[in-house]
Amino acid sequence: MRPTRRGMAVLGLCVLLVGFGQWAGYPLLRALGGISLAAVLAAVALTARPVRVTVTRAVYPDRVERGKPALARLRVRNPTAHRQPAFLATDTAGEAEQTVRVRPSALRAESTYHYELATPVRGELTVGPLLLHRVDPFGLTTNRLPTGDTAILKVYPRQFPARALVGAHPRHHHEGAATDEALRGSIDLRDVREYQPGDEVRHLHWKATARTGRLMVRDLADPQQPRFTVLLDTRRGSLASDTFEEAVDVAASLLGSSARAGQHTRLVTSSGLDVPTPGGSQASRSLLDELCVLQQSGDARDAVVPPALAASRGFGGCLAVITSPGPELTSMAWLRQRYSSIFMFVLGGSGREAHAVAGARMVGADNAAHAVRRWNEVLG
Repeated sequence: MRPTRRGMAVLGLCVLLVGFGQWAGYPLLRALGGISLAAVLAAVALTARPVRVTVTRAVYPDRVERGKPALARLRVRNPTAHRQPAFLATDTAGEAEQTVRVRPSALRAESTYHYELATPVRGELTVGPLLLHRVDPFGLTTNRLPTGDTAILKVYPRQFPARALVGAHPRHHHEGAATDEALRGSIDLRDVREYQPGDEVRHLHWKATARTGRLMVRDLADPQQPRFTVLLDTRRGSLASDTFEEAVDVAASLLGSSARAGQHTRLVTSSGLDVPTPGGSQASRSLLDELCVLQQSGDARDAVVPPALAASRGFGGCLAVITSPGPELTSMAWLRQRYSSIFMFVLGGSGREAHAVAGARMVGADNAAHAVRRWNEVLG
């Protein structure tokens, strides 16, 4: 139990009123000082009793889009044989707070409360611990007790309804050299590699296993399956912080629609992050998990295309580059030789001030919703 700022001010006023009233001979001031002191003592008596309850909190779902609230369920149980007075429970999610007023509980009683947690920013937010506190009606003293475990709430970027590419593009011929990285899970034998947890047992290569003494599996790929790659400009200073959040929303919208459509989908950033996925709902979650914690890094003078992507043989299919207007776009014309189609999303302007890239479709937009809408118009 401790006094609040208001309580400290009232206590100081008590001393001044009593002291000045005694010195100047004003009984009224002494009476006001005594009344104020009695109020502080009464507040201490009301809040001195500790909060003796068992509290559990559950947050669901554990993944939400930015701007959409997460729901929390608070269960309060009185394990004592005495009635528990009312108190307040304050929960935090990042910097946002939510306070719930818990009603008085009878002996051995249990009650449930529901409330929303605001998610104004993207990222992994730490929820909790809960802060139980009892205050007097005048807010002079408070009795606080941190309790409960913390939880991690993943706030995903916003996703707008985006169309997925339809159709496939041949990426190599059986008699020619491969033009892409090895992808797993289809029909053409591309390589024999060491077994990794999660690989199909039916793809084991027994001859290579006997020869090397280690479990070896066939690496398979489908040359006709569509591929979709998003290159996100994460250079610090290239995009303003608000515009960068819009760029992440665009990437989440395009990657999510492609992965859910079952296409091989890949996320690449200027900072060197490279996340290839085989498509599907689990792949969509993996990509969103990466975008959830993605931050700007590096320098605006660095290259948009990371060295790993520039040195690789490509992923094939369609490439979507999300960046800002700048002369460095002209240096990416060589990507046209590795991808069947390229879209350049230029955020923060209409796109007319951006330097055109030969063979690429320029999509200028003011925000994520505008960019996705124009993308849907292009795909028809």
